[in-house]
Amino acid sequence: MDYLPIFLDIRSARVLVVGGGEVAARKVALLQNAQAQVIVVSPDLVPALLEMKAAGAITHIARSFAVEDVAGARIVIAATNHAATNKLIYQTATAARVPVNVVDHPALCTFIMPSVIDRSPVLIAVSSGGTSPVLARLLRARLESLVASTYGALAAFMAKRRPEVRQRITSPRARRRFWERVLQGPTAELLLAGQGAAAAQVFDRELARPEGDGAGLVSLVGAGPGDPDLLTLRALRLMQEADVIVHDRLVAAPILALCRREAQRIDVGKNAGHHAVPQEQINQLLVALAATGQRVVRLKGGDPFVFGRGGEEIDALVEAGIPFQVVPGITAALGCAAYGHLPLTHRDYAQSCVFVTGHCRKDTLELNWESLARPQQTLVFYMGVAALPAISRELMAHGLPATTPAALIERGTTPEQRVLTGTLANLPQIVAQEAICPPTLIVIGEVVRLHERWKCRTDRTETTDLRAAG
Repeated sequence: MDYLPIFLDIRSARVLVVGGGEVAARKVALLQNAQAQVIVVSPDLVPALLEMKAAGAITHIARSFAVEDVAGARIVIAATNHAATNKLIYQTATAARVPVNVVDHPALCTFIMPSVIDRSPVLIAVSSGGTSPVLARLLRARLESLVASTYGALAAFMAKRRPEVRQRITSPRARRRFWERVLQGPTAELLLAGQGAAAAQVFDRELARPEGDGAGLVSLVGAGPGDPDLLTLRALRLMQEADVIVHDRLVAAPILALCRREAQRIDVGKNAGHHAVPQEQINQLLVALAATGQRVVRLKGGDPFVFGRGGEEIDALVEAGIPFQVVPGITAALGCAAYGHLPLTHRDYAQSCVFVTGHCRKDTLELNWESLARPQQTLVFYMGVAALPAISRELMAHGLPATTPAALIERGTTPEQRVLTGTLANLPQIVAQEAICPPTLIVIGEVVRLHERWKCRTDRTETTDLRAAG
């Protein structure tokens, strides 16, 4: 190693910053986060530093650097544009055995400032040894997406409970295993999800059984409409940590490919009119899997709470006392409409947007047709292909013009996406003519005209105007 990575405690320590420009301001802000007493030596200050001075956050010495400024400093940072001054600062600080950093001059540094990921009390520092600060920042940006902002809360919780664990579990080896299990189990996951109270309850149960055999965790994860790039960061992390994946038919193969390879996969997929696994059986399956201590990801197309029956599954988990969390996903209406270039609530065409399930019960579709047939409104039907003749007939019967623009988005957000536009009257004929099959979203309303106007043709969208079909 060219440098020894260490973390310095500079709370209330005198830290000298020489320079009053934007670079100095960034360094001062970082030092303030570490609660240092910052002294800035510079004839002039940029507005950001002037604001800090006015707030009493820094001490300003309005002149050029003098050798005696180094006396009493814990560390020194030089951020001036004058090579001779920077060299003098370096020589003075090293002679006084005070760590010094001259910004962007590694040869004049006895320590360097890394890029920092702050999840206090957890800190991650990334350094290129001064050779490429831009590379260090890029690496930090990648790590930022992997380290949840709530890791600080997790670390604080563990610090608070450490004395209790040490008292309860006297064996160092058993204590280490306990913490490893906790940090990879539901307690940590609930804390990362911001559910502190639920995490504390699970932790207490775990501590009462330090040998293990505690309940696992069920994560209801929205897989989005099909494109893997639309997954949330939390969804991806949970998929890669899961012991078991319980997934629907609508979860695209490329998304399943991102799951942990060693995880058991259980397909509980449903087709219209054919349920591979009844919902009640799915509920009990989730309970049974979690009861064995496993991390279960219930992967659902779109969003778990938008026509996903996630609420029924949570009822079963709550009744069984199984910890759970919900990770939202981009629902099909939003994802498919965006990829199909259909602005659902463009203010010139629609003042409201309604999501409706077109799934029939006992061959009937009982909906509030009068409220759905209002003007200046966009309708989005999920699972409505089979019921489309009834949907078109009822909307026209309740006053929606037969010429109302409408669109079908088949396999939205995937490379096989098709967008077919027509009218409310001829939509059922389009389905038959083009052999449309689920998953297909139905969009009805004036906003469809914008798709036609823009004549969107992208790599992933096949667009066909079939207004004259039939």
